[in-house]
Amino acid sequence: MKDVKEEKKADEKKAPKSEQTRTLILETAMRLFEERGYDKTTMRAIAQEAGVSVGNAYYYFESKASLITGFYDRMSHEHATVTRERLEGVEDFGERLETAVMAWVDCAEPYHQFAAQFFSTAADPESPLSPFSDESHPARAEAVQIFRDVLQGSQVGPKLDAELRALLPDLLWLHLMGVVLYWVFDRSEGTERTRAFVRKCTPMVARAVRLSRFKVVRPLVRDAVDLMQEFVVPKVRSGVAK
Repeated sequence: MKDVKEEKKADEKKAPKSEQTRTLILETAMRLFEERGYDKTTMRAIAQEAGVSVGNAYYYFESKASLITGFYDRMSHEHATVTRERLEGVEDFGERLETAVMAWVDCAEPYHQFAAQFFSTAADPESPLSPFSDESHPARAEAVQIFRDVLQGSQVGPKLDAELRALLPDLLWLHLMGVVLYWVFDRSEGTERTRAFVRKCTPMVARAVRLSRFKVVRPLVRDAVDLMQEFVVPKVRSGVAK
């Protein structure tokens, strides 16, 4: 975790002033959301704490919801960067999958208390804070790409049914969402229970993916693919600019 934090701070120092201001506003908002709650924090309070004008705050973020979207984008970018570095030289699918999911837990650790604050709002399917909303699509697409890389860089990827291989990254992202839900309610020190959950459930997911290659389960795979194409993937991939 220390390395992730130090690299993030170093990148922020190198960024142009406008990007530094944007980061300052975002970081200030995250802190205030955690301290006061999402609903009780105003854009004016965020601007005041960040030492910028209200107009400047709105220049970078048009609303409180767009601050959360900015947080999603930032988290997805950090997750992608850390995962890419950790996957270097790793070919086993199960190990790659666990590495990617655990990288998210590491990147999200500083924001654990904040996440619990706005979860009830994010859980509303009509909310722009929902991970399935149109506003969250860029972050969701980057996260799905992480799992596409996990699969493509593994030994098992090329051996899978072509249609399943195309849909699997979206399903692996949903697996991550299950971990995120567990993480939100985890009160163990250092979210160690979440880490144990990842270490237990990820090998099961990897095993199921490997078994899908065998002919004896091919009819089940076909049914699963049809189900995913009709009900799951359209929702995960929605949000493309209209």
